[in-house]
Amino acid sequence: MNALLLAAAEEPQPPLVPHLDELVIGLIAFVIVFGLLAKKLLPNINKVLEQRREAIEGGIEKAESAQIEAQSVLEQYKAQLAEARHEAARLRQEATEQGTAIIQEMKAEGQRQREEIIAAGHAQIEADRKSAAASLRRDVGKLATDLAGKLVGESLEDTARQSRTIDRFLDELEEKAEAVR
Repeated sequence: MNALLLAAAEEPQPPLVPHLDELVIGLIAFVIVFGLLAKKLLPNINKVLEQRREAIEGGIEKAESAQIEAQSVLEQYKAQLAEARHEAARLRQEATEQGTAIIQEMKAEGQRQREEIIAAGHAQIEADRKSAAASLRRDVGKLATDLAGKLVGESLEDTARQSRTIDRFLDELEEKAEAVR
C-alpha cells in the first residue's frame, strides 16, 4: 500500500477530487456529528414537535368544543327569541282583547247614560207637561168662570161648583181633542 501511496502522491491530483484520507476523516466526522445530533438534538426536536402537535390538537378540540358551545348558545338564543316573539304576540292579542272589551264597556256605559238622560228628560218633560196642564187648567178655568159669570150675569164664586164646571168643560175639550187625533 505504501507503493500505492507513493504512486498516488507522485501523480498530479485533480483539484475537485479529495484525497482518500480526507474523505475518510470527513466520513468519520459526519458519522460522529450525525450520531450526536441523533442522540441529543433529535429527541429535543421530536419533543418540541410533539408538544406543538398536542397544542394544536388541544386547540382544535377547544375550538370544536367552543363551536359546539356556541351552537348550543345560538340554539338557546333562537329558542328564547321565538319564545319572546310568541309572548309579544300573546301580549298584543291580550291588549287587543282588553281594548275591545274596554270599548264595549264604554259603549254600554255611554248607552246606559244616554238612556238615563233620555229617561230623565222624558220624566222632566212629563212633569213640565203636567205642571203646564194644571196651570193651564187653572187659568182656563178661571177665565171660563169669569166669562161665564159675565154672560150669565151672576157670580159663580162657589168654588166647588166652579171646580166641577171647569173639570167638566176641560174633560169635554180633551175628549174632542182625542177624537180629532
